[in-house]
Amino acid sequence: METLTTHTESPRIIIIGGGPAGLTAAYQLIQSGYTPIVFEQSDKVGGISRTEYYQGYRLDIGGHRFYTKVREVEDMWHNVMEEDFEQVDRLSRIYYKGKYFKYPLEFMDALKQVGVVESVLILLSYIQAQIMPSPVEDTFEQWVSNRFGKHLFNMFFKAYTEKVWGIPTDKIRADWAAQRIKDLSIKTIILNAIRNTGKIKTLINQFHYPRLGPGMMWEKVRDLIIDAGGEVRMNTRIDRIIYDDNSVPKIITDTGEEIFAEQIISTMPLRKLIHSIEPKPPQHVLDASNQLKYRDFLIVGLIINQEHLFPDNWIYIHSPDVQVGRIQNFKNWSDDMVPDLNKSCIGMEYFCNIGDDLWNMADDDLIRLAGQELEKLGLANAVDVEDGFIVRQPKAYPVYDEFYREALDVISDYIRGLDKLQTVGRNGMHRYNNQDHSMLTAMLAVQNILGANYDLWTVNTERSYYEEFVVHDKPKEKQTTSA
Repeated sequence: METLTTHTESPRIIIIGGGPAGLTAAYQLIQSGYTPIVFEQSDKVGGISRTEYYQGYRLDIGGHRFYTKVREVEDMWHNVMEEDFEQVDRLSRIYYKGKYFKYPLEFMDALKQVGVVESVLILLSYIQAQIMPSPVEDTFEQWVSNRFGKHLFNMFFKAYTEKVWGIPTDKIRADWAAQRIKDLSIKTIILNAIRNTGKIKTLINQFHYPRLGPGMMWEKVRDLIIDAGGEVRMNTRIDRIIYDDNSVPKIITDTGEEIFAEQIISTMPLRKLIHSIEPKPPQHVLDASNQLKYRDFLIVGLIINQEHLFPDNWIYIHSPDVQVGRIQNFKNWSDDMVPDLNKSCIGMEYFCNIGDDLWNMADDDLIRLAGQELEKLGLANAVDVEDGFIVRQPKAYPVYDEFYREALDVISDYIRGLDKLQTVGRNGMHRYNNQDHSMLTAMLAVQNILGANYDLWTVNTERSYYEEFVVHDKPKEKQTTSA
């Protein structure tokens, strides 16, 4: 693992949040001679990319593939992880109407699974969408239906998407589809399946993975920061950010500590951030922040007394017959995720909202439900579940509903006008992004501190994930690149 060095004297920079974005910012600042202070309100670093532990079993919240086309992100991963970074073959499937479809879709497999009649209906629906597409693409449903046809949309997109977000697909903005499944259509799927071109940008066959889960990466970064003179303060919440006549801002922690900041990089949810600022922002900004919504999430870890269950890394459950949305088999990510290779650890992922029936369900009842649903899906026998544990994750996903875009425009305009404050990361920018995009925004924020002038709100999520981008240039004029 590389050793970082730092100067003995440097400005005090405050970083709010110890997830991928916050720790990346601190890591980059350390390399540039600063000694930042990271404040993390929980007892673990990594945010949603942390690794949870139970009886020697490790659990990845959501499944984190380490794949990127951003060279600086790739370099950081490898520099930190070194030999602990394993290459994993991807295997995932979709469960639909009692059958498991390979994903990415393979032409002959899909044709065999759905049958001739359904295949013809899919094709006719697709042709209709090409001849008479929806004239507007404001919603997720319109965007996907225009590219796949309404029949395939109802088969493979509608039920799962509504399970994830908890709202109808005609209430989800098209931004999310354009960001997550760009360049994917029936035509590209068929051509890729027939020719095995491997050129669909949103689909990859291999990825890297820390052998002890994603949290291993961020625990090592934390240690590097501390060893080089920075601070990572756990179990500490930032309650207020105070601006006195737009001078140097001051943060106040939940313990009452006051610290003046040369710069602040925040990853806290935007709604919370706006309500933490004093003097109070204008009412229209407060109202906009209240429009932002989040989807919460819980994962049931099941320890199963079986050596082999299924070969997938994860399976998407496109069925309203069960509540589980996605299932992970952690041993198929890395053998070191389980202490006993004669057993398996399965992650049953449930999308919910704080306070609803699923969120409030007792742990024993959740474990029982997860075991029953795993058996109903034909993946394991409930009687083989010998133990389980629950991880609840609030604000896991920023919601792209019909109100979010306008609200985000108001908030971003306000934040641009605040001196010495930048927001980065998933919740810091209210973007359902990948880990590498969170890291990229943090890297650009550090470049701004060093003299660049990037507009972080113009950094496009999809392009940062799939296309080459260089961040070490320091332009003198504001950059509005979509990279």
